[in-house]
Amino acid sequence: MDGESTAPFALGRGPDACLLLHGFTGSPWEVRPLGEALAARGMRVVAPRLPGHGTTPEAMLKVDYRDWQACAEEALASLSGYRRVFVAGLSMGALLALRLAAHQPEAVHALALVAPAVRFRGARMALVRQLCRTPLLEWTTPWVDKGGTDISDPKALAQAPVLAAFPVARLRDLCTLQDLAVVDAPRVRCPVLVATAEHDHVVDPEGGRWLARRMTASPEVRLVAYAQGFHIIPRDVCGARLAEEVGDFLQPWQEEDFRSRPDVPAQDAPPP
Repeated sequence: MDGESTAPFALGRGPDACLLLHGFTGSPWEVRPLGEALAARGMRVVAPRLPGHGTTPEAMLKVDYRDWQACAEEALASLSGYRRVFVAGLSMGALLALRLAAHQPEAVHALALVAPAVRFRGARMALVRQLCRTPLLEWTTPWVDKGGTDISDPKALAQAPVLAAFPVARLRDLCTLQDLAVVDAPRVRCPVLVATAEHDHVVDPEGGRWLARRMTASPEVRLVAYAQGFHIIPRDVCGARLAEEVGDFLQPWQEEDFRSRPDVPAQDAPPP
């Protein structure tokens, strides 16, 4: 992979900030158009590269979901001096973003969950999820070849940096994050935008809508569905629309601290 195109980035200036988190086996390249659009609205935008991502397949051998969560937490902490902090995540990054909001409600003012990877699409991936719970898959198929990425726009697809393969063991980490995010969803107390693509070949868009219904403590949950484009929405044909809708959604929360409102329900108790 081209290290320059997959590098972390920081853009823009302003009193408010947004943390952007990319997806499984992806890189900050996936979310850069969204970051540029938010920076143009007068916001500081930071997108870290999750450990093991964006370099070589072998780098993924040395990490697990705890490293990805720790990276997200460190990036969020680095933005503590800003007036308001928002978090947006793509796919697995959306799961990490949700967990940040659930466990640090004082630090996250609003969420944008883009194609959240709460459910895989198709019977094959459902079987993979079951096999991930045992060592069987790692014994039989230690590596998964990755021939491309899920983008419908041919120009963006041609430019996409793609990790050639990844250890199947990391799928277990992704499944663990799915389970943890489902448990944490009712604890999210900030406003949430959930964006899905109907023709996503990686995750089931109905999973995003199901996840939205679980966020019962949020003062607002807005659903957006795109009839065009595939999984990597920020880089696909609806990327500009996504950027506009995320920016419009975050704008009111830059001017109001929703947590001072009396109608916000109290946080659920942590799961046992």
